[in-house]
Amino acid sequence: MPPAPISALIVDDVAAVRRYISQILQQMGITSVLEAADGNSATQLFRQHQPQLVFLDIQLPDVSGQLLLKQFKQQQQHTVIFMVSAFSTVENLKLAIENGAKAFVMKPFTAQRINSLVKPLLH
Repeated sequence: MPPAPISALIVDDVAAVRRYISQILQQMGITSVLEAADGNSATQLFRQHQPQLVFLDIQLPDVSGQLLLKQFKQQQQHTVIFMVSAFSTVENLKLAIENGAKAFVMKPFTAQRINSLVKPLLH
């Protein structure tokens, strides 16, 4: 039996970053990719669609990505969440992992980096 289709949510206030991750995921066969530019729409999309995979920027215009990470994990324990940031302070990193993030993706990142994180989830 083929694995159930995976859906993903990309939360980043930069459209180019969302498009880039979206393209990488679609090339990997993840056809259901949602995008949000801020925490508010991310929260709505997350509730409606309960994606298995989330790429979450720490710096959002309306809310901290760390806060969203906590909320998402409370709602859906099994969701795999990758934190994305250009600011990888030790605090950010520690907090993200403590709050349940699977990994931390530094900007700028490569398609290979996204591939290496997502591929194990597809099998």
